Amino acid sequence: MRVLITGANGFIGKNLVEKFNELKDYEIITIDKENSKEELVNGVLSSDFIFHLAGVNRPKNEKEFFEGNTGLTEEIISILKDNNKNTPILITSSIQADLDNAYGKSKKAAEDALLNYSKETGAKVFVYRLPNVFGKWCRPNYNSAVATFCHNIARGEDVVISDPSIEMTLVYIDDVVRNLVNTMNNRSSKCGYVSVDTDHKITLGEIVDLLNSFKESRTNLMIPNMGSEITKKLYSTYLSYLPEDKFSYPLKMNVDNRGSFTEVLKTADRGQVSINISKPGITKGNHWHNTKNEKFLVVSGNGVIRFRKPGYEEIIEYRVSGEKLEVVDIPVGYTHSIANEGKADMVTMMWVNEVFNPEIPDTIWLEV
Repeated sequence: MRVLITGANGFIGKNLVEKFNELKDYEIITIDKENSKEELVNGVLSSDFIFHLAGVNRPKNEKEFFEGNTGLTEEIISILKDNNKNTPILITSSIQADLDNAYGKSKKAAEDALLNYSKETGAKVFVYRLPNVFGKWCRPNYNSAVATFCHNIARGEDVVISDPSIEMTLVYIDDVVRNLVNTMNNRSSKCGYVSVDTDHKITLGEIVDLLNSFKESRTNLMIPNMGSEITKKLYSTYLSYLPEDKFSYPLKMNVDNRGSFTEVLKTADRGQVSINISKPGITKGNHWHNTKNEKFLVVSGNGVIRFRKPGYEEIIEYRVSGEKLEVVDIPVGYTHSIANEGKADMVTMMWVNEVFNPEIPDTIWLEV
């Protein structure tokens, strides 16, 4: 199946092209402003489905709105009609098509041209009036507030919003692409106006607060709640705007003659993860907890984890090794220790169910 994508180098276009590259079962024809009129004609006539994503939203003058939005759409329709083709077309429009401005009018005229083409030829036409689309590869300081916010905050630059209470309707690029592909695959269904099946309502202030918390997470190690879909999608988007020389960030290693202990990440409700390194012959721990519980996973080296109930003499032992990955639960009410019995450093990943609170440490020293 041959699929034509206009505006292939744009934000949505790039993501859609890569989706089809992933699917592999399609021949993709890409058209952008660098292509010639002849390439457009050949692409339109040889395609089995057309994704018309090309458009103008930041022209030098208003005339370009109508040339790039309405004019190009009418040109594609003319090519099809002149060659007696009724190829299905999906167009990405904008919620601004309902507004009384040049951009909105040009988008509305493009929609009407396609709907008339459908009535005249019986061709399937699908019109997506998109709200604010966000996600990876969107150009900052152009037409996406989210992209601009992500770009600026990741670089320590100012973000200016006139009214933090303004609510935005956002759709995520992956959801958009999924809907576009599904519409093509289910094109026997009713045509006309369609919409993305998942959107998110959020204020400008909430967006900026979340993005700032993402930046701070590299120092306070607090990972946001990924149970929230909008938070998860904004976090993924934010990371895609990190400067390419800033992908990594340092951690504070608490080092002594026994080895080191380093906190890696923390959450408000799922505890924290740390890395413990013990030198050969070193034993750490020898304490117990009332409510705090842990999981130990030795990923390198060899050792033993020992347990004993306070007031009892029996010692329970678990041999651990990086050659056999095995999680050991550390139940409450058992004093415990972990000893490196190998000849090299032993590395243990440790999870605890709560972020450490020095005012309520819940750690009672008692030798195993």
